[in-house]
Amino acid sequence: MTVMHPRPNPIVAAMYTSRDMDVDVIVVHGPAGCSFMASRPLENDGVHVVTSSMKDKDLIFGAGEKLENVLEESVRRFSPKTMAVVATCASTIIGEDIEAAIERADLGDTKCFAIDSHGCMENNTDGAIKALEAGAKAGIIPFFEYERQKKLLEAATNLEKNRGMAGKTYLKPAVSPTKYAVCRRIIDVLSSGGKVSVAMLAKKELAYRFSDMFSAVEKARRKFGGETRYFANLDENAGLPRIRRYVSEIKKDLDSEGIEIHEITGGLDEYAVIGERMKSGIDKFSPDLRIFLGICHGYPDLREDDILITDQPRELANYLEQGFAAVGEVSSHSMVMGAHGIVHLETADTLRQMTEEER
Repeated sequence: MTVMHPRPNPIVAAMYTSRDMDVDVIVVHGPAGCSFMASRPLENDGVHVVTSSMKDKDLIFGAGEKLENVLEESVRRFSPKTMAVVATCASTIIGEDIEAAIERADLGDTKCFAIDSHGCMENNTDGAIKALEAGAKAGIIPFFEYERQKKLLEAATNLEKNRGMAGKTYLKPAVSPTKYAVCRRIIDVLSSGGKVSVAMLAKKELAYRFSDMFSAVEKARRKFGGETRYFANLDENAGLPRIRRYVSEIKKDLDSEGIEIHEITGGLDEYAVIGERMKSGIDKFSPDLRIFLGICHGYPDLREDDILITDQPRELANYLEQGFAAVGEVSSHSMVMGAHGIVHLETADTLRQMTEEER
């Protein structure tokens, strides 16, 4: 099957994974416009992103010297401890020896490593795996973490191919239904003394936004009664250093509101493998209404009467096409870049407003 709708890029995956390894500077070895839309948000997240700005003649004569100059200028300008050079289609096609350019450059004490990525890799996660492998070889992360991450990324790929966007030939981006109907259902269940579960299977920094739903549902429970139980992949002992910091900051915000996550099932990089464990706890609670946040199809037993909240317009289309009660928070990724605490969710704000107005 050929997937016709645009899919995430392996080069961008390598860049985001470099960020997750706390790399200070990312050098994109390719044309100035390559991965431009990803570079800007990464800079907002505290990572310097620069480019070797390859031109037509560089495709013929090579751009090794140009890369050396960019590396040395980056060291002078930013004084980084670590730098990653991310290969692109252009530098890969001409067979650029990036490691040789790194060795020739005068980088002082800066640790610099090359990532062998390009846009024609089979899966976007292949770019992330290449970044992790290169980081492990450079001593940025331990090899056991590389092996762990590789298994998780392979599981995420299989999840998308079996139940997600990569399993459909074409999905048109969907416009989200309004949030009123799903919030009305939450209030009605709690008001009648029912039980509501909220389960988050969030991917990395998107947890900053999806976690806001716990706060809104808890506010509704405190006013209307009923019973709630919260499940989340917020294990701060799992994952790369930056990802663990996300969890720590989210938990601090939840603790400040007196909100307890009843069951923590895995870390923010484990959304593709925690579904069965999460299902066990939810089944024991036996809720009247189930709410899922993030990569909702990571849960193995979705039902049409569940509420699904996602950030991807095409994933939203996938859910709506299957008849699920789903809503979209389509601007989430841009909103959480550079965040250091929970970011308000539109669905959560709608529920809070309705809770305040309800008599």
